[in-house]
Amino acid sequence: ANYPTFQEVKSRLASSESRLYDRHGEIINEQRTNFRIRHIGWTPLSDISPALKKLVILSEDKRFLEHHGVDWIALAGAAKSYLFGKAARGASTISMQVAGLLNDSLKPKRRRRGFSQKWDQIEEARRLEKAWTKDQILETYLNLISFRGELKGIATASKGLFGKIPSGLNQEEALLLSALVRAPGATDAMVIQRACRLAELSKLSEGACERVKILVAKQGLFPKPFAPAIALAPHAARVLMGEGADHSTLDRKIQGKVLQILRQQVLSLRAKNVTNAAALVVDNKTGEVLAYVGSVGSLSKDGEVDGVQAKRQAGSTLKPFLYSVALERRYLTAASKLNDSVTNISLGSGAVYRPRDFDQEYHGDDVTLRMALASSLNVPAVRTLQLIGVEKLVERMNGLGFEQIRSEEYYGPSLALGTADVTLWELVNAYRALANQGAYSKLILTPQKRVRPVRVISREAAFIIGDILSDHTSRSLTFGLESPLSLRYWAAAKTGTSKDMRDNWCVGFTDRYTVGVWAGNFSGDPMWNVTGVSGAAPAWAEIQNYLHEVGKNKAPKAPKGVIYVDSEWYVKGTEPKHLLVEQEKSAAGLAKIIYPVEGLLIARDPDIPAEAQKVFFASSQSEVPLEWVLNGERLSIANGEFGWHPTKPGRYHLELVDSGGAVRDEVYFVVRN
Repeated sequence: ANYPTFQEVKSRLASSESRLYDRHGEIINEQRTNFRIRHIGWTPLSDISPALKKLVILSEDKRFLEHHGVDWIALAGAAKSYLFGKAARGASTISMQVAGLLNDSLKPKRRRRGFSQKWDQIEEARRLEKAWTKDQILETYLNLISFRGELKGIATASKGLFGKIPSGLNQEEALLLSALVRAPGATDAMVIQRACRLAELSKLSEGACERVKILVAKQGLFPKPFAPAIALAPHAARVLMGEGADHSTLDRKIQGKVLQILRQQVLSLRAKNVTNAAALVVDNKTGEVLAYVGSVGSLSKDGEVDGVQAKRQAGSTLKPFLYSVALERRYLTAASKLNDSVTNISLGSGAVYRPRDFDQEYHGDDVTLRMALASSLNVPAVRTLQLIGVEKLVERMNGLGFEQIRSEEYYGPSLALGTADVTLWELVNAYRALANQGAYSKLILTPQKRVRPVRVISREAAFIIGDILSDHTSRSLTFGLESPLSLRYWAAAKTGTSKDMRDNWCVGFTDRYTVGVWAGNFSGDPMWNVTGVSGAAPAWAEIQNYLHEVGKNKAPKAPKGVIYVDSEWYVKGTEPKHLLVEQEKSAAGLAKIIYPVEGLLIARDPDIPAEAQKVFFASSQSEVPLEWVLNGERLSIANGEFGWHPTKPGRYHLELVDSGGAVRDEVYFVVRN
């Protein structure tokens, strides 16, 4: 039979560590998975201390470089000792020992090999010497032998006993490891005795033996636990290795930088009771995950928790999906006025829900949808949720991959403010759908064939939401003109903070990447005075700046279904129809609809007879005759108030029209049961 090649033996080495590789084939994470032995990998002979190599040869096979697999002189001496009843001397060469390590049939059947096995071992050693070089044999020997306890291989022994790599071993450490080769389980005293005898044989300095004793007295020879060589992505590795995968879409360089940024941010917020953070970076086009940082690791006492997969309250990060439904269904436009004032919402049984904005102020009835979303106002969001219905937002979230979302009855109006528990994984991919004009597909963590995306949000609504989230001016009401969200290039972003400041989020996208950052405490302890801009957002901005070269990023192109009118984007068909009659309006006494206001939600009460429910349309004074037109149907002359019965639910378009058919003013409102 052909003898196995050196490369075959090297490649078959079973390491106790499982390794995860990044998209470029570089090791990005290593973690122990075999707890019976510890072997951290193969070490080339060139990376092993020259002192150790010389001492091992002296100790185990002093004529190694001269013989051809068998030291006949040593073998004869061992046979003579055996015949005269003296203590047996070891005569196995390094080559013979390697042959025994490679061939299971040569393993001793009892305590020692019999004559037949010994002869087979000699033959195998001679064959090995013909097939391999001396360096290859010695390298294999040092990588396969056991040194102490569970430590197998020179790299593991060096790390486990002295916390070093094999090339860094000093004279005393090399003496001790060489002494352990013959008797890995020997007592410390026996190992010291053998090491001192080796020092004498190798004619080392007189103080070598004393230094060996001091070293053992100082730290002993008991294996010590040690961390993996690299652990940049332990949480991603846990996910992938559970699936049997060892290659990932991660980028080692990006992963390392993101981890560094998060650690720096947590350190800067320690005084505000922030102990952990997580981040996810994905490629918009492919859905491949480039960075997956579940925590800041050793910097936190709960670094084992995976913040990418942990469910936490979403805060205001769900608002873009809420408004996307309202835009898509044409209930509202980005220019619609949303009243931001005190409101009480009945929850039944006498319970009342009163939403408040983060700044504890109200901004009146002159707030547009654009301003409400960009500045993350709460009251307009709750009003919009009432308009579209909780079930529609739940349906949208289900379509975007949010799992375990409960029924609409569970959340109520507070869902608008992010009371649902979501993961960073889900949230980032939902924002990626916005970046991809509303098309959703699952994220990819292992190299695989891409899945065809599914449209969840209309192109038009996704574009307008992205435009709002990139609008520095509109977010200035809450965040000011200068904030971490205001990058030097086009980027759409949203922050969120859960109840009692337990979770802080910043998620956003450019044309190439979607990045999400969470900051907080896995224990649920609240942070102290940490907002979206001061918590997760600075780390988000730094990650985006690392990923982008200025000038390389570009704003998305508007889809055909939107139109830009009066400094605002509209879904076609919802834009104002009176652009050319502003001067005529002035001549007509600035005729305007006073009531209902734009975006008003009218609820029909089932306990009141339909004929007793009436909505009064009111307009300002006009110098020319005007008529009310509702959904294309002429109702009455606009002279004072007009009472209208809302007989059925739906979206309504109310216009003030002059005798020539020109629209002087218009509003949209909704009637619900």
